Amino acid sequence: MRIISGSHKSRIIRTPKNLPVRPTTDMAKEALFNILVNHFDLEDITVLDLFAGTGNITYEFASRGAIGVTSVDTELRCVDFIRTTARNLGFEAVLSFRSDAFKYLQNTQNRYDIIFCDPPYDMQGIELIPGLVLDKMLLKEGGWLIIEHSKRTDLSAIKGFWQKRSYGNVNFSIFTLNLSSND
Repeated sequence: MRIISGSHKSRIIRTPKNLPVRPTTDMAKEALFNILVNHFDLEDITVLDLFAGTGNITYEFASRGAIGVTSVDTELRCVDFIRTTARNLGFEAVLSFRSDAFKYLQNTQNRYDIIFCDPPYDMQGIELIPGLVLDKMLLKEGGWLIIEHSKRTDLSAIKGFWQKRSYGNVNFSIFTLNLSSND
């Protein structure tokens, strides 16, 4: 896994083989960040990375200067790996917590510019995430919820859906408070 841009551009991060993860591909990550840099000043945002796994997305936001990145995963080995890697890279803006993503969303009072969510593709309940985020007003004005999913998953009928982007087998559905599905 590599960091695409920012202060740690081209940095390779070796992940332990025993982590139960499916990292976002470099191609999909690069395409996603090309969209994000046209909509956000990445040096002036706060990010929540749910189902953070290896921290792939967390490190990319941190490398690009995000003022705060919170990573959440249920797997302690993943959380420990993110904490260690962030410390080794000098990413002081990264916080990593062990928690169930749904419980975290239900309990947090924080608001974010971007919430990135990469649940297991076969996980039940993915369609509940936009409601939790939007109903609790966890996005700041103009913020985005981005859910990574397989092409078999269709989230376009859910309130707040804005657009879907596809990159091979990786799909991103983007939700926002400010736009309806007709915009």
